[in-house]
Amino acid sequence: MEKWVSCAQAMVKCLEEEKVQVVFGYPGAAICPFYDELSHSSIRHILVRHEQCAGHAASGYARIKGEVGVCIATSGPGALNLITAIATAYMDSIPMVVLTGQVSSELLGRDVFQEADITGSAEPFVKHSYLVKNAQELPLVFKKAFYLASTGRPGPVLIDVPVDVQQTKIKYAYPESVEMRSYKPSIQGHPMQIKRVVEALAKSERPLICAGGGVFPSGAQEELVKLAESLRIPVVTTMMGIGAIPSAHPLYMGMIGTHGVKSANTAMHESDLLILIGARVGDRAVVSPSLLSKRTKIVHIDIDPAEIGKNVTTHIPLVGDAKIILSQLLEQLPPVADYTSWTQRLAALRPGRQDAVSGAIDPKAFMRELSAQCDDDAVVVADVGQNQIWTANHFAIRKGRFLTSGGMGTMGYSIPAAVGAKLADPSRQVIAVCGDGSFQMQMMELATMCQHDVPVKIVVMRNGALGMVRELQKKSYGDNLVAVSLDGSPDFVRLAQAYGIPARRVERMEDTGEAIAALLAADTPYLLECVVPADEPTL
Repeated sequence: MEKWVSCAQAMVKCLEEEKVQVVFGYPGAAICPFYDELSHSSIRHILVRHEQCAGHAASGYARIKGEVGVCIATSGPGALNLITAIATAYMDSIPMVVLTGQVSSELLGRDVFQEADITGSAEPFVKHSYLVKNAQELPLVFKKAFYLASTGRPGPVLIDVPVDVQQTKIKYAYPESVEMRSYKPSIQGHPMQIKRVVEALAKSERPLICAGGGVFPSGAQEELVKLAESLRIPVVTTMMGIGAIPSAHPLYMGMIGTHGVKSANTAMHESDLLILIGARVGDRAVVSPSLLSKRTKIVHIDIDPAEIGKNVTTHIPLVGDAKIILSQLLEQLPPVADYTSWTQRLAALRPGRQDAVSGAIDPKAFMRELSAQCDDDAVVVADVGQNQIWTANHFAIRKGRFLTSGGMGTMGYSIPAAVGAKLADPSRQVIAVCGDGSFQMQMMELATMCQHDVPVKIVVMRNGALGMVRELQKKSYGDNLVAVSLDGSPDFVRLAQAYGIPARRVERMEDTGEAIAALLAADTPYLLECVVPADEPTL
């Protein structure tokens, strides 16, 4: 039934129609009409301390909730501060709707106070963007935005609403469905291509599955494991694919790439059939894609046809939803070949069980101990830098999730994304891991955690430097260390305590077991600072 409401009211109603429960934002004058109406809704608003963190929090929420994340900012600098988070979500295919306020319609293009062309600025990093000039179209725009964000290859969609449009009255009716002629993503794998994959599997002697981040939006983890187990095929993952198969699974050979492990990279190098599932095959994952495609037959499964063949020559392309395609493959499995010697040789290269260490903090051993004490379904959110690689390679995922910024490599992601993940599922342990460099890009979000009672646990790996850049400068620039010292950093323990957050510093491996137990036992936010030697290597 149609009724007259302001567009600001309609914006809130549209969110309610999409069953949005939590949004993340930072208000300003150009978005105030919407905020005024939002205060009358049951939707929970989380006030972040920087707009970029609103985007990262919406990303973490979306990845754990399995729904579209929503973030909000005002016009001009508020909207522009979201761009890094939008680009981060775009690169990692995270479904997100971004709402921004805009100056009044008659002032557009006049460079008035806090005006910025956010739809133009964000264009390279969104699936689509809307500048709402016709108020009556706003409900349809919202319906399209949520549909676009969550279907096909997920990603961010931007809706920019001028302040005068927000105040305009419209006849409100929310569309029940949406039809977009130019947007019809394929989800079913082509039967002939499925048949070609089955035939290739039957002929292969050293097949390998490589799982990427695209496994998660489709919920294809169970089908992935079932396919690997049915054929006894080893599995590797990209960084974004970590957790698609449990870390301890006997068929899992680890993470590939520049910072991957020997067993995984050897598998990639020697396989004669590679089945890529939801992986972009970026430069950090495969150093020489052209060489790979010359020696290996490549099957590429992806919901986005633009990704297939973009970075690596594909012999059998399969466009569609990973879960559906893997189910199709499971229905037509070839006779099981004997890959025992292939799998056993790779398994022998997997990192063995390391002995306990004493003395200075070994971040790799610390991650193994942290994962051992965490719940099976814990969520760990790694930042970018050495801490990311230590976590990726040594934190064992059982039934939980590993979140990070993979494609964009955005520092300052872990804490706001962990806040979003915790709000998405309050019953699960959520741990943010960061370095002392990335921590200082997001430490203002300690206030967000306190204000909204979000008990995220934070581990700060402190080595007094931008560790990965320092390592690069030592190796490739004649040990000329430039702008990597973090001298002048605050006392993180006292900083956390200033927010009322319990905190502790640990400097010896002998103390880490008890310190981790205290971290996980706390029912409030908690910060654990680990002092790591400055020359501790990434690998």
